[in-house]
Amino acid sequence: MDSVIHLVDVLAVAVFAISGALAAAEKKLDILGFILFGIVTGIGGGTARDLLLGTDTVFWVSDNLYLWMCIGAAVATWFLAPLLTSLHRVLLWADAVGLALFCVLGTIKAQAWGASPLVAVVMGMMTATFGSVIRDTLLNQEPVLLGPEIYVTAALLGSTGYIVLDALPATAALAMPLAIALAFMLRAAAILFGLRLPKYGKR
Repeated sequence: MDSVIHLVDVLAVAVFAISGALAAAEKKLDILGFILFGIVTGIGGGTARDLLLGTDTVFWVSDNLYLWMCIGAAVATWFLAPLLTSLHRVLLWADAVGLALFCVLGTIKAQAWGASPLVAVVMGMMTATFGSVIRDTLLNQEPVLLGPEIYVTAALLGSTGYIVLDALPATAALAMPLAIALAFMLRAAAILFGLRLPKYGKR
């Protein structure tokens, strides 16, 4: 199971690195800009999680594969981005995949380090959203999580869904893929159908 989690974790970092590189493509940056935003977006959320959890070492410091995946994903995006008809649309979907993967993986790692279910959920949400916040802030654009469509709620569903499914004997073995699917489906529905929560306003 540990090897599966590690594989999915590396995949999640690569997907978020692609979303960071696509954001760099929208701003027409050079290849070093692609690599910078690929790395920042790919490892940003996990770095914040590990620092707050007080782990022995930040995940990408002890395993350089994560950095190489970010660099490789960013360089590949540099060459493939000109072939895409809509950079923003692909960015949204890459971000949705990364969100779904990271909210669950962040929750799993927090639990492994002895966090309570509530803290594990918060760490899952932070892992899924912090990288994109850094990316959008550095690029001086509105963070995607502040957009009108559901975003943070999808991360909350994935994190909470994993906690609940893992606690049930009937679904514990499939808790990770099911929770990832729940988070992705909600975010995908928000992108496709413009789903959003009610906003605050005076009655």
